[in-house]
Amino acid sequence: MLYFSFFILIFASDLRSNMAKRSIVFIINPISGTQSKDNIIELISQHLDQDKFNYQVVRTEYAGHATLLAQEHVEKGCDAVVAIGGDGTVNEIARSLVHTSVAFGVIPCGSGNGLARHLRIPMDPLGSIKVLNRFDIECLDYGKINDVPFFCTCGVGFDAFVSSKFAHSEKRGVLTYLENTLREGLKYKPDTYEIEIEGETSKYKAFLIACANASQYGNNAYIAPHASMSDGLMDVTIMEPFTVLEAPQIAVQLFNRTLLQNNKIKTFRCKNIRIHREHPGVIHFDGDPMSAGTDIDVQLIQKGLNMIVNTQQASDTAFGRVVSELYDELISLSISVRNRNIRRIDSFNLKSATPFPKCYLHKEKWTFDS
Repeated sequence: MLYFSFFILIFASDLRSNMAKRSIVFIINPISGTQSKDNIIELISQHLDQDKFNYQVVRTEYAGHATLLAQEHVEKGCDAVVAIGGDGTVNEIARSLVHTSVAFGVIPCGSGNGLARHLRIPMDPLGSIKVLNRFDIECLDYGKINDVPFFCTCGVGFDAFVSSKFAHSEKRGVLTYLENTLREGLKYKPDTYEIEIEGETSKYKAFLIACANASQYGNNAYIAPHASMSDGLMDVTIMEPFTVLEAPQIAVQLFNRTLLQNNKIKTFRCKNIRIHREHPGVIHFDGDPMSAGTDIDVQLIQKGLNMIVNTQQASDTAFGRVVSELYDELISLSISVRNRNIRRIDSFNLKSATPFPKCYLHKEKWTFDS
């Protein structure tokens, strides 16, 4: 009888423990960004607090699949869904979680990671898993552009144009985005827009018009440095046409959070805005392009998304972060190219080939060993 009572106590303890655990579903986009996701799954198994959480991992198989997976697990009653991917994956999942009790988390591994950067979620997977373990939740705003949800930014003009080019690029990453921006920027022709807010209409010739719920596009490019996801307003940034000589200053200010000091920038806050243009064209939501007509309606919805946030944010500079991350990506790219070349040489089995000469940099001049 004593043994039976002891067994009942152990069983009841385990049952209470399991009932107290939260359930998390990790949705992985295996093709987002430039890095492999296999090590992230291993880090989750090692570092997610399994006294607090039960979890499962599922993978997307096609565009839009993350939305369906998130909806399925919301209906099953999970406590949180975590995106392992970039801004596109974040958008697909988050749109399924708005106005539900399910919390949303991010392990960022995309090209821009705008939402994660705005919320200061660590870019390294281990750091973001620690944020999940704390499970601090804040109810945040989101927006809609022509009834399509966005969580960071949306807009028309050059940023939408570049998003379209980037979406069709074979390569991903910040370098590809910068390449598209630099190549297309000098030949892009600004449009004229009519903007209507609360019945009042103004006309602007603009390089771009960005409507921001969060402060940045991604990669620490701050198009709306003072934007907040909890103030019930979106920050609208109008960038007027500029010359080639003015472009470098705008680029620097975009990354060091001083863009609003530039006289080519007009900004204001509102809940709703209608943008009219002369011709149909591309718009973007969180960096994803889509076609739209001449009228574009943007609105801000308050307190619609329960977000797992980082309450232990480290203070650092945006410009320093982006330089450091760009350097890391360059190193990663060089290692990838080197490994690919090594594999190519090995495939030819060139045992008797003459080695390449070593090269050195001396006072800005390259020299070679013979």
